[in-house]
Amino acid sequence: MEDAVRKILTEIGEDPRREGLVKTPERVRKSYEHLMKGYRQDPQEILSSAVFHEPCDNMIIVRDIEIYSMCEHHMLPFFGKCHIGYISEQKVYGVSKLARLVDCFARRLQVQERLTHQIANSLPEPIQAEGVGVVIEAQHLCMMMRGVSKQNSHMITSAMLGSFRDDHSTRTEFLRLVSMERR
Repeated sequence: MEDAVRKILTEIGEDPRREGLVKTPERVRKSYEHLMKGYRQDPQEILSSAVFHEPCDNMIIVRDIEIYSMCEHHMLPFFGKCHIGYISEQKVYGVSKLARLVDCFARRLQVQERLTHQIANSLPEPIQAEGVGVVIEAQHLCMMMRGVSKQNSHMITSAMLGSFRDDHSTRTEFLRLVSMERR
C-alpha cells in the first residue's frame, strides 16, 4: 500500500521524497487500516455479545449515532448520523453494541443505501425483534468537493423491517421520534 501511495504522489506531480511527504505513505496505510477495520469485524459477534433478557414491548431508539464511511465510487468520506429503532418483547441490545455495529459496517467501502440495509438486516434475529427501523442522514464529500460541488446536500436513506414496514403507526412513531428537535 505504501508503494501505491508513493506512485499516486508521483502521478499527481509531487515528490514523495520531499520532507513533508516522506512519511505520508506510512500514515496513509495506517489511516486506511483504521478506516477499513470493519472488514476484520463480525457484525453478529458484536451483537451477540450483548443481548440481555429484559421484558420490554415498547420501541427502543438510539438516535444520532455518528457515522464516518468511505464512498466506494470515489474513496472519499461521507459522514452523518444513524438512527436505530426496534421492538422486541423479551430481549434488548446493550446500547453501545448498536454503535459498534454501525461502525463495523461503516468502516468499509460503502454506499449509503447498502450501509442502511446491512445495519437493519443484522438486528432482528439475535433478539427476535418484531420490527426494526434504520435511518441514515449523511453528507458525501464526493458530491461536495468534486463533481456538482453541492455543499448543503444531504442524503437520507431508510430501511424498515417487520412492524416498522407493515404498521403505519409504528413507522410514523419511529420517524417522528428520530426527527424530534433537541431541547
